[in-house]
Amino acid sequence: MSRTDLHQNCRVTIDDVAKLAGVSIATVSHALNATGRIGLEARRRVLLIARHLKYYPNQNARCLAARTSRTMGVIVSDIENPFFAVAIRSFEGRARHWGYDVIVKETEYKVSHMKHAAERMLGQAVRGVAILTSEMSPTWLNEIVRRNIPVSCFDLDFVNAHATNLKADYLSGMRQVIDHLCQLGHRRIAFVGGRPGLKNVLSRHNSFVLSMREHGLEPGPMITGIQTLEGGFSAGLSLLKGSPRPTAVVSVNDLTAVSLIRAFGDRGLRVPQDVSVTGFDNTYLAEYFVPRLTTVDTHPDVLGRTALDALHEASRGAQRSGREFKINLDLVVRNSTGPAPDNSESN
Repeated sequence: MSRTDLHQNCRVTIDDVAKLAGVSIATVSHALNATGRIGLEARRRVLLIARHLKYYPNQNARCLAARTSRTMGVIVSDIENPFFAVAIRSFEGRARHWGYDVIVKETEYKVSHMKHAAERMLGQAVRGVAILTSEMSPTWLNEIVRRNIPVSCFDLDFVNAHATNLKADYLSGMRQVIDHLCQLGHRRIAFVGGRPGLKNVLSRHNSFVLSMREHGLEPGPMITGIQTLEGGFSAGLSLLKGSPRPTAVVSVNDLTAVSLIRAFGDRGLRVPQDVSVTGFDNTYLAEYFVPRLTTVDTHPDVLGRTALDALHEASRGAQRSGREFKINLDLVVRNSTGPAPDNSESN
């Protein structure tokens, strides 16, 4: 059998790599795991052949993963972000219901970590993978699907026979935010976004711009953040340097919102008396932070549960083709928003 045949039929084993490399199975194992003493040339040849064949440890098990494995994988951007923490908990709870174990990997918004996470899933004989991150590259997404491993994607707009997409209605959520702020008299509304290039960040940004223009308002200022506490704090200080100061700020997520409030407070501004702040995601931070945060509920619990159920159905053959699930968003009004200050025009 040729290399091409092995690659296309997903029947690559460690024995196949050994035969093509002209070495023993033990040598292949040592080369792949960086153990034992083998020559540099032999190691180079083994790694080259393994890479060409797209062989990973447990390849034989993985080819049967859709029917035999009891492990589901989930890849997220940031475990410390409460949004992902809730989604993971919901995913794991549903996994226990169906009798699965769960492997969790995070990317920290880094492409290199994403690659490692995808390789880990391919090497662990997972039954399915939930990709709850925007930085997954099409190359690795297609590589997982090519091996008949079902995937559930979050806002990647990727649907095929083995892939389900979970799509949040960001435009509806952002319209509710801007409608709320405009009803309170705000006209100068800023936006603090996230890392450039991430699809869900771009969706929230574009939804903000469209919602503002629907009210006849000029969007901005718009500042790029990094979706963390540190990033939000820095963005808050940057906003205060501008003139006139915005009377309200829409944040890309709750982490950014609470750190904006901290930055404003450090400079003597009160929320919401001097400036209103909204979040996005409705994590537990929104409920317990002071002031309690007005935010958009993206239902991360629904995301995690739906992602697992879709993988379960697909891996059992109950789902003949991928589907798209729409997640409706809801504004939750709390204490971080209030009427625009009377002296806003002079600030």
